[in-house]
Amino acid sequence: MMLIIAAKVRGHTFTDLPLNGLPCRIGSMITLTESAADKIRDLKNENAAQEQFMRISVETGGCSGMEYAMGFSDRKADDEVVESNGVQILIDSISLTYLEGTEVHFDDGLHGKGFEISNPNAQNTCGCGRSFN
Repeated sequence: MMLIIAAKVRGHTFTDLPLNGLPCRIGSMITLTESAADKIRDLKNENAAQEQFMRISVETGGCSGMEYAMGFSDRKADDEVVESNGVQILIDSISLTYLEGTEVHFDDGLHGKGFEISNPNAQNTCGCGRSFN
């Protein structure tokens, strides 16, 4: 039997679900578009161990002072797990403050291929879209 707890925090609704004994939050903190969720599923099937999840983080660096990082990783005890479009992603608590309200999209078009991050918290972004402040 699974206990599901729903809560509302700063306008976001979360549902805590256990994942490897730790809670998982389903909410609107970070949204994956369907194309991003599909690409993450494909990459996980090709490259990651089943117990790993896509990690989205913010690191110092890049031309604007902070940059986004994405990669598969094991879950750490202090990670938040956010689910969007059926995909669970890991976010550390520091990155979470920078990424709240962010949408991640995957573009497979003629002008480029890759993940695009639309962050309402970014005051400035560089031309490549990978760094912000």
